[in-house]
Amino acid sequence: MKKTTLALSALLLGGCAGEYTFNSNLDGQAINDYFAVTDVVLYQEGSQPSEIYEVKGLVEGESCQARANDVPASISEARTAARRAAADKGANGLLVKRCLMFEEATQACVTRAICVGQAILTPTAKAN
Repeated sequence: MKKTTLALSALLLGGCAGEYTFNSNLDGQAINDYFAVTDVVLYQEGSQPSEIYEVKGLVEGESCQARANDVPASISEARTAARRAAADKGANGLLVKRCLMFEEATQACVTRAICVGQAILTPTAKAN
């Protein structure tokens, strides 16, 4: 009985010892691009970094509520889109110049939020 139990245990454990591979539909570069926005420090209207910085260019972000039953547009989504645009320019900071919320419906959006700012590169970005 002891030998049978030992033999069965060996067979069961041996069945788990095969070479298995893991395939995923996730792209490593897409994940890096998705999290690049977290490397961009946000400087709200009126605040600036205390160190010298290089302006990489103007960026904007938009949030649009396409249909009446969709989630309303938000300033935070527009700001995140602007941070993503700043990261695409190689910046590590975003000086937000203005964010606006439009409640009037247009052909494209029921509500709309836009944030405009400067993508900047600082030697060391510090979160504010």
